[in-house]
Amino acid sequence: MRKLMMTAAVAAFAAGPALAAGDLVYVVNNESATYDPGLTSETFAAPIIGNTFEGLVRFDESGEIVPAMAESWEVSEDGLTYTFTLRDANWSDGQPVTAEDFVYAWKRVLDPAAGAMNPAMFYLIDGAEDFYANDGEGEVAISAPDDKTFTFTLAQRVPYMLQMLTYTNFFPVRQDVVEADPDGWTRDPETFVGNGPFKVSEFNFGESVVFEKNDEYYDADAVSLDTLTFRLIPDQATALTAMESGQVDGIEAVPAPEIPRLMAESDAFMVIPALGTTYAFFNPAAAPLDDVRVRQALSMAVDRQDLVDFVLQSADRPATGLVPYGLTLAGEDFRDGTDTFGLATEAQPEAAAELLAEAGYPDGEGFPETVFVTYTSPPIEKLLEAIQQMWKENLNIDVEIQATEWQVYYPEVQKIEYQIAQMGWGADYPHPMTFLDIFLPGSPNNLAGWENEAYADAIAAAKSTDDEAESLASMREAEAILMNDHVILPMYHRYNYMMMSPEVEGFWRSSLNVPYFRDVTMPE
Repeated sequence: MRKLMMTAAVAAFAAGPALAAGDLVYVVNNESATYDPGLTSETFAAPIIGNTFEGLVRFDESGEIVPAMAESWEVSEDGLTYTFTLRDANWSDGQPVTAEDFVYAWKRVLDPAAGAMNPAMFYLIDGAEDFYANDGEGEVAISAPDDKTFTFTLAQRVPYMLQMLTYTNFFPVRQDVVEADPDGWTRDPETFVGNGPFKVSEFNFGESVVFEKNDEYYDADAVSLDTLTFRLIPDQATALTAMESGQVDGIEAVPAPEIPRLMAESDAFMVIPALGTTYAFFNPAAAPLDDVRVRQALSMAVDRQDLVDFVLQSADRPATGLVPYGLTLAGEDFRDGTDTFGLATEAQPEAAAELLAEAGYPDGEGFPETVFVTYTSPPIEKLLEAIQQMWKENLNIDVEIQATEWQVYYPEVQKIEYQIAQMGWGADYPHPMTFLDIFLPGSPNNLAGWENEAYADAIAAAKSTDDEAESLASMREAEAILMNDHVILPMYHRYNYMMMSPEVEGFWRSSLNVPYFRDVTMPE
């Protein structure tokens, strides 16, 4: 029923008039369960949060760190204490943004009762891990000496700390707004109070989110758009039809089969590097995936190059590891010189079948009922159907695919009661640790429930050194431990393929998958 309602809404929209100058419509394919900056880790929430909130610093289009809520900052000589001086800035309801708003927001993430998905990101701060372990009680090195000064002290030097601060979990939120309605404040335009260039004027769930310019934004004079609409169209082909008929200005994704044509013909087509890896979780506690030989056999039986060339029909890169290309430390790309962990870009059917036989399933005989769960998405379902066929051809096993809407799927996967679950990860900040931290014990994003002491030790070693080369070596060691246990089935490292009218100027989309409309101008 919900899908039919959305289709009808799209049809009605597609028949509507073109929009006036100063109004822009951008198509998104998924709707998030929450838009709470401090609590969510959902990629689908990033476009909305990234245009309605700002943290202490932000990235500019060239990828450089520039001031946002902080007009300046200082770092102590030992690299541990950061002191930010806030600019004069207001929330969208006219109240001033203060340093205490940051103190409240950060400590809220560290209160288990709040249910934040990424508290471990804050464990770098002195006392933060103990604060979380003690249910938000005790001392943590976060403070506001006055309304314009915000400071925190790290437990150890973190060279990429400023990059981390661009992530939504480090954004401020208002205590009075949140505590008046903890579960619903981000679902009502009247209470969704932000400090970014836009504010939400309408939440039309299952259909659209409408923004208007935030006149209280500190740099409101630089914002040209009067209104911005994110239109929800789950089907990429329908979105492309709306784009090519001139009914929308941009779409966040295009159907894979159309990429070659659009690349050759369309001035609106854009290829955006994405620091992301698409993979599936194997549940190592659920039979038959509790046998590492089964996990490895399933992974070896997949032809990743075929997935990219013939299913995705894209420029994505086949993945044999967790961390994507494009993350550089000590002058080296993380992926350069790393192992492939017994995997290859092409399928290895004979070796995979041998492993499966060793596990007790020769030629697939006796392989138990296995279900691969995923979220409703035509491109992803097509991808999994191809993998399903590869397993049939290469291992002679049948695996069922079950798809549900994201809002139903994600909470179920969090219970870790599946056998195989489709997922992936896009970088929260441009550093390998944003991928590796996921698999630490206690991480709410460790959706395999996997724990390994040697892995945790390698991550700790990577974080404890100021030497980038040593840190890189420890992170590569950690990835090898994870990948050699075949906890995930890596598929491909992602690029984003989208469209934006060439008449729209000033638009950019980051490699962290956030589209920015702050500096957009439209033709008169």
